[in-house]
Amino acid sequence: MDPVDAIAERRIREALERGELDDLPGAGRPLELDDDAHVPSELRAAYRLLKNAGFLPPEVELRREIGEAQALIDVSTEPEERNRAQRRLELLRQRLCGDAHRDLRLDEQYYQEVCARLDTQQGGDQT
Repeated sequence: MDPVDAIAERRIREALERGELDDLPGAGRPLELDDDAHVPSELRAAYRLLKNAGFLPPEVELRREIGEAQALIDVSTEPEERNRAQRRLELLRQRLCGDAHRDLRLDEQYYQEVCARLDTQQGGDQT
C-alpha cells in the first residue's frame, strides 16, 4: 500500500474510534454516486466541477425546461395560459431535437401563411 494511503487509512480509523465521524450529514445512508459512465474519462473531472458549480449542459437544461412546460400545461385551467405553455413546449422540443426532427405541421402552417401573404400582395398589385 502507498505510504500516503496507509497514513490516510490510519487517520480515518483513529477518527472513527474517537467517534468524530458519527454526526456527519448522511451518516447511515447509502452514498449518492453519480452515474458518469457515459461521460468520457478525460471529461469526468471537468463535468463534475461544472455540475458542482451549478452549471448544466444545454440539453439537460432544455429537458428541465420541457418538464416545467409540461407541468404547467397539466395544471393550467386558463385556455390562453395553456396555449402559451403548449407553444413553448413545442419550441423547446424543436430546440432539443434540432432541425432533423422538426414538426412538419408547423412547416405546413408556415407555408400556408406565406402563400396567403403572397396571394394578398399579388392581388393588391393587380388592382
